[in-house]
Amino acid sequence: MSLAALELDLDVFSGPFDLLLTLVLREEVDLLELQLAEVVLAYLDHLEQRGELDLETATEFIVLIAALLELKSRLMLSSEEEQLLDIEPEQAAEELLARMLDARRYRAASEHLGELLAAEHGVRFREAPLPVHLRRTVLAPAEGSQSPELLGAAIGRLLHMPPAINLRHIAVPRVSVAERLEHLRGLLRRGSFSFDEAVRGADRMTVAVTLFALLELYKRGEAGWEQQESFGEIAVSGLARDAPSPSLALAAGGRGGLTG
Repeated sequence: MSLAALELDLDVFSGPFDLLLTLVLREEVDLLELQLAEVVLAYLDHLEQRGELDLETATEFIVLIAALLELKSRLMLSSEEEQLLDIEPEQAAEELLARMLDARRYRAASEHLGELLAAEHGVRFREAPLPVHLRRTVLAPAEGSQSPELLGAAIGRLLHMPPAINLRHIAVPRVSVAERLEHLRGLLRRGSFSFDEAVRGADRMTVAVTLFALLELYKRGEAGWEQQESFGEIAVSGLARDAPSPSLALAAGGRGGLTG
């Protein structure tokens, strides 16, 4: 239930509770003539009619009534005792307004959290208790676990340097550019071939070195290549000394490149 739904019918005011607070802060309703006890009784009657208690709304109502009581008590003090006040009535009114704004912000945050909780309806985390025999059994320490000698030996083993890891069983593939040059020249003696044919069954290192070897053959003017489409098959063929370079052939084809 919101405090805006609380309707009051008093001697000096008739209307919603929120409007009463606004008029008090604007000094359009004299707080000294307002009977706060009647406001509390009206709120209790409203709760009795609804038959339920909203703790958040009740807390907000208590805070606002307490602030009004404090403000009214400062106004009722005589001028001789005003020097004993910590703050002036105007400052008390500003404090009441600040409390009202804080209460409104907390209510909005509460509604937001309530919406988040409602969105998670039906989602529950499963929590399984320990088996009965584990809850009623006190496990005894292992045999010899409290021995100083065994504890010292265990700590000593932790301080030992671990043995070096043997990497002899790890074989790093090694292939030279010269070997792949000889392989490509052997294929060129038979005629043209595809790059996939040159590296069929080879590992990634060998494929990379074969590519370098093909570039070396092109640099020396011994071989060229042609690729009809991007990521298509690369055709490698022998290149005469006076033949045009593969870059010109690729430019004539529109698209292409050494890709694969």
